[in-house]
This record gives sequence, structure tokens and C-alpha cells, in this order.
Amino acid sequence: MNAPAMELPVIVIGAGPAGLAAAAHLTGRGLTPLVLEAGPAAGAAVREWSHVRLFSAWGELIDPAAEKLLAPTGWTKPDTSAYPSGGDWVEQYLQPLADALGDTVRTGARVTGVSRAGRDRIVDADRESQPFVVHVAHADGRHERLFARAVIDASGTWTTPGPAGGSGLPALGEHTAADRITYRVPDFKDPAVRARYAGRRTAVIGSGASAFTALAHLAELAEADDGEGTRVLWVLRRGISGSTFGGGEADQLPARGALGLAAKAAVDAGHAEAVTGFRTEAIERDADGRLVLAAEDGRRLDAVDEVVVLTGFRPDLSFLSEIRLGLDERLQAPRALAPLIDPNRHSCGSVQPHGHRELAHPEQGIYLVGMKSYGRAPTFLAMTGYEQARSVVAALAGDLQAADRVELTLPETGVCGGAGLFDTPESEQTGGGCCAPTPQPIRLSAPATAGADAEAAGGGCCGS
Repeated sequence: MNAPAMELPVIVIGAGPAGLAAAAHLTGRGLTPLVLEAGPAAGAAVREWSHVRLFSAWGELIDPAAEKLLAPTGWTKPDTSAYPSGGDWVEQYLQPLADALGDTVRTGARVTGVSRAGRDRIVDADRESQPFVVHVAHADGRHERLFARAVIDASGTWTTPGPAGGSGLPALGEHTAADRITYRVPDFKDPAVRARYAGRRTAVIGSGASAFTALAHLAELAEADDGEGTRVLWVLRRGISGSTFGGGEADQLPARGALGLAAKAAVDAGHAEAVTGFRTEAIERDADGRLVLAAEDGRRLDAVDEVVVLTGFRPDLSFLSEIRLGLDERLQAPRALAPLIDPNRHSCGSVQPHGHRELAHPEQGIYLVGMKSYGRAPTFLAMTGYEQARSVVAALAGDLQAADRVELTLPETGVCGGAGLFDTPESEQTGGGCCAPTPQPIRLSAPATAGADAEAAGGGCCGS
């Protein structure tokens, strides 16, 4: 890349935890960041789940470079042993960090396209010497073209949740039933939301941490004075085994373990009925306007009033169509990273250290970091994104020794697996896998006591 291009900023897409961390590291190394956030404020996605408590403590949610940048501002570091909600994370860390970064963070700026200046994806000639061109649509209707020496895409996956359909596509009728479907954990502290689910029958589709959270909250609602008659149908695409509820007391993230125990308690108490081996093919309305879930095998469940779909997330790659990405065909994660995070092979705690080399693409100078780097793989932790940002920025600064010095140790959890593993017939599974019994409604028996903090944000150890 020529000298003038090297003087351009590094554009960071997304002002979430990973994007702001990348900007802090760029600032610390004397490089100019330009953070483009589609939402109206920094941490826009986190703000949408402000009511949900994380299963990581503050000590795992603050990036070291960001802390260094915040120190001179009079910022007060939260208690590192406490577990914040999404709202706490924004108020006490993300927004102060965005404020410290100043004008380098632009909100209401949605990236609509990234390419090489004057080169579409098929042109080789003089490609690597050209700067990146980034098209931006602003909230006020303006459109802008910006240039960058490198691009760090930390836009996450929040805006592209997985559908209810078992094939990875929306179930037939899913779009037309949108008035009774949500793809986020409901905020049961909101009176209007609470009234929507109280005394009604709700189907929860999914088996990760978000589904656990919804089950636990709906069970609390069922036991409350204003929740009499609240019932839950828990729809799983696989079977139930001892590992379904995560690591429990053995989880190195105690709040995550407690979350699984709380979900188990909801089922044990009879507040939730589990239906296993159910892959939704269609969502229909009955004569009363309620929703009926139909499976690929022809089964139909009794009508429900609401459906909460929590089947994980996937990356939005539409604005990167002119960039030469090297993505795994299954996970949609960088090819070198995919084997390290593949839930068909790894438990959540077995992710190996990784950095700029595993995150690199055929198109030099562009990196996907944070949640987006994991593609469809579940159980991304904030500290993973922070370490990715540190390594990538060191590489962009030319400090390959620091960039290659990657240190990442993730807490262990219960047995995990992806859809590929859990679709395997029970007789072919090896130790640690979840079994797949004949599909049937069941209730678990042994009572379990959840920890004091039974909430979590994002996807769970195993996606649905």
C-alpha cells in the first residue's frame, strides 16, 4: 500500500465491546481509528439486552488497553468480581470508553459496502496497493464514501438471529406470524412485556444460555401473583442428557453454571414441558389466532400464544460481498479459526489461543473480530474479542512479535456439541455427547437449586 494510503485511518465497524477495544488498541499504538456504529449510540446491541445479566464478571469484561485509556478521565473501575447486566456494561464501561475516544466514534453510520478503491472482487491488478473504500449510510439520509488503510469488522451478529425453522431457513408461516414471535429474551421487568406472557402458553425454541434465561424467567413469572396459568413448552431439536444444562457447579464461569441449573429447575418444577427431537417446519394459526408448530416428521404441537426463538445468531456478510474473504463453509468463520472453535469437535473450554494469523483472509488488511469472527459457532466470550483486537492491531502496527504472542485461556464448561454431533444416532455417539431419544414430551425429576445469579447474555455453550 502506498504512503498516502498508510496515512488513512483504520475503520472499525461497530462500537460494541470488541470494536471499542480495537479502537483503544489502535489509539495506544498511535494509529488513527474511525469507528462506525449503525445504532444511535455506542453499544447499541448491548443496550437492546440491557435487562439481561452476563455470566462473565467485570474482571473479564474490561479490555486492558481500554482501561488504560479510561484511567485519566476519572473513570471508576467496577468491582471485578461482580456480574453486570447489559445496561451496567454500557453505562459503566462502553459509553465512557466511547466518550474517551471522542470524535473517532461516529454513531448513526451504517456501513453498506466495503471494497478496494477502483477494484471489484475479481480484479487482481494493483489490488493490494489500493486503500479500502467504505460506503456509509447515515441516519439523517446522507451517504458517504470513506477510505481506510485497513478495516476491522466488529459488527457482531445481533441483527441476524437464527430462525425457528429446523433447516436453517424460516419455517413456513414464520414471517406472517411475526406479531407473536420474538427472537430475543423478553424483558419481564417491563409491565407491557410481562402482561404479554403472563397466564399464557409460550414456546421457547433453543437450547443455549439465552433459552435457559427465558425458561428461568418464565418459571419465575409462573410462580408470581400476576403469572398464574403461565405455561412453557420448551422445543429442542435434539435430545436431553446430563450435559443439556451445561456444566452446573463444575463450570468455571459460576454464573453460567447457575443459569443451566435454573433452567433445569424450571423443568423439574413442572413450569416447562420439554419436547425433544422437534425440528420446526411450519408455524400455522388456529381459528383463535394462536400458533401451532408443525415438525418435519409430521407432528403438531398444541397451540401456543407466543413463541420465543433463541436459536443462535449468524453473521451478516452482505456488505462484504466485494471483499475476498476466506470463510469456513459450515461456520462462516475464518478458515484457520474454524477448526479451533467448531462445536462439532470442541467443548466450550477447549478453544486454542488464536490471533491475527487465524483471523486473516485472502484480502490483506481486513479482519473480522469479536462475535462476528465466530460465524455461527456459539459461546463467544468478551475476553476472546479483546485478545483478538490486541493481536490484530499489533499486526497492523507492524509489531508481529506482539501480534503472535497470543494468550487466551477460556473457562471450561459442560459438554458441548453442535447440531452435527447431536444429530448423530445415539448408538454412534461417544462419551460426552448428548443422546437423541425418541421424540417425546418429558419432565426431568431430580430437583435442582439455581445459583443467585441465573441470567446470561448471548448464545449458550451449545447452539440449537
